[in-house]
Amino acid sequence: MPNPMREYLPILFVGGVIGVFSLIFILAWKREQRTASAPDFDRHIPDSEIFRRLAKYAAPYKKQFLLVLVIMLASITYDLAAPLIVGRVEGLIKDRFEPPVLLRWVALYAGILIVALVCTYFQSIILQKTGQKILSALRQDLFTHIESLSHSQLNSIPVGKLVTRVANDTNAISQMFTNVLVAMAKNVFIVVGVLIAMLALNLSLTLAFLCFAPFLVLFTVIFRKFTRKVYRVVKDRTTDINTYLSENLSGIKVTQIFNQEERKRAEFFAKSEELKRAKQNQIFVLGIFRPMVYMLYISSVLCLLYLGGKGYIQDTTFLWQVVTSETLVAFYLYIEKFFNPIQTLAEQFNQLQSAFASAEKIFSVFDLVPEVTDEPDAVELDHIRGEIEFKDVWFAYEPGEWVLKGVSFHVEAKQTAAFVGSTGSGKTTILSLICRNYDIQKGHILIDGVDIRHIKIASLRRRFGQMLQDVFLFSGTIRSNIVLREEGFTDEEIWDACRYVNADSFIGRLDKGLDEEVRERGGNFSAGQRQLLSFVRTIIHRPAVMILDEATANIDTETELLIQDSLEKMKNIGTMLIVAHRLSTIQHADQIIVLSHGEILEAGTHQELLAQKGRYFQLYTLQFNKQKLLGA
Repeated sequence: MPNPMREYLPILFVGGVIGVFSLIFILAWKREQRTASAPDFDRHIPDSEIFRRLAKYAAPYKKQFLLVLVIMLASITYDLAAPLIVGRVEGLIKDRFEPPVLLRWVALYAGILIVALVCTYFQSIILQKTGQKILSALRQDLFTHIESLSHSQLNSIPVGKLVTRVANDTNAISQMFTNVLVAMAKNVFIVVGVLIAMLALNLSLTLAFLCFAPFLVLFTVIFRKFTRKVYRVVKDRTTDINTYLSENLSGIKVTQIFNQEERKRAEFFAKSEELKRAKQNQIFVLGIFRPMVYMLYISSVLCLLYLGGKGYIQDTTFLWQVVTSETLVAFYLYIEKFFNPIQTLAEQFNQLQSAFASAEKIFSVFDLVPEVTDEPDAVELDHIRGEIEFKDVWFAYEPGEWVLKGVSFHVEAKQTAAFVGSTGSGKTTILSLICRNYDIQKGHILIDGVDIRHIKIASLRRRFGQMLQDVFLFSGTIRSNIVLREEGFTDEEIWDACRYVNADSFIGRLDKGLDEEVRERGGNFSAGQRQLLSFVRTIIHRPAVMILDEATANIDTETELLIQDSLEKMKNIGTMLIVAHRLSTIQHADQIIVLSHGEILEAGTHQELLAQKGRYFQLYTLQFNKQKLLGA
């Protein structure tokens, strides 16, 4: 008597092979969990939270997504109907060949295919337009949020990292909206539809086929764990290399001056190797998953052919149902329709993990709470006179390391106050605090008697004009760098401001005048010219308070003489706060405040401080003797 189990030995063998692979994957997964080190990523955000936050950007376009869903359902008709039509054609050929009937089925097949192609076209067009709108909104919100961060927060984040978030990571999310999500939904509908069609066609063969489903779920779950990790690493390594490039391309002149090209090249090569290894791990994980899915597909087809045909094409019985050749053909095509979306889902899941890893990085930036914000009762200032007062102000960049210690002073409106002291005494910090670039820990800073924390930040800063030592010029033209935030200035007003600070002398010699090109960071202008341009763009906006932080440090003696009378005229515009190492530029200040280690040592006019023969007298005498020696 033949052993009935021998009939199913090939199927048991296939099941054993799949089981071995499953055990290997489970052990690898457990080993990875045990050996995983502490993550060094920005932070971990659950997929559900990421999806919820991204859905807010898609919500305004729900009508478009609903339309795409309807079109998508129409397009999958082909995937579900095609196997039945082909199976029917096979039955016609086997039983009794009738060309007119065959042509009708072929025409139906062609009609469904055309409808599916047209639907796919319109689906792609709608998704691309909608996805770009979502991407634009996300990128705009991210840039706006970065602008709201305080100076201390921006100083702690590398520029290259922020560039990666705004440029690279948002593109990965765009792919999710324009392709991945809808394609995944379509594939899920196809898989569910195929299973329903298979159950209706032959229940026993479907149950046999579903024996492969647990392994498919297992492979997918393990694959998801590995891909999320490798994509995080890829994003981190991409950020590292962008940060390195941003810093070193900006400082490449220093690298060349000190002949450090080889060392920098080696550092860049090391970071490139790290990115390469991360990419290779990503490819390796995907390269393992896809063959495993393909193995399940081939195994299921072999089992179908074995159970349905057993070596010959004729009607046979499996369990309690007859398997006809038409059923066999339709099932073969349905299995292909089932596994094709699964394999495509691997690619799409790959892209989805990339998008989620990027979203995690982006939302980590969004979750940075601005340290300097408007108070609930903050007011808008229509006008300020420029009276400034510090009352027992204490400030530290790092907790416990006080930069200012109980600083108090008062500057009347329209007065000029100068701050003098050695490096690190707190001069620049005072100027930054007045504009609320940072918030103080103790004390009060008042503008016209109002605490600056009760004034809206935008309103406050609009009344200040800052001229710093390190002048930053944007790519564009001289005109755009002077005007900046407004377009309402006429050429005559711009030229008047240029003449006011004697910048017209060099601008007038340029071929295009105000429309002369300004390259990145103003590299095609000298330090003195850049400084004069910063004077112009400050003066033209007529601020109530002007801040000069070492504004004449990079200006040669000739240029300094040109702007000395300009500084005198600028005093008539508003209150002026000056930090300068050249004491010759502040002799006519209404008040000179001498700082040391975050405390005020002495204050008064130039003559008063000289008469006191204190710290200011020492600094002035030292500079005077130095200039006298150089002059000799």
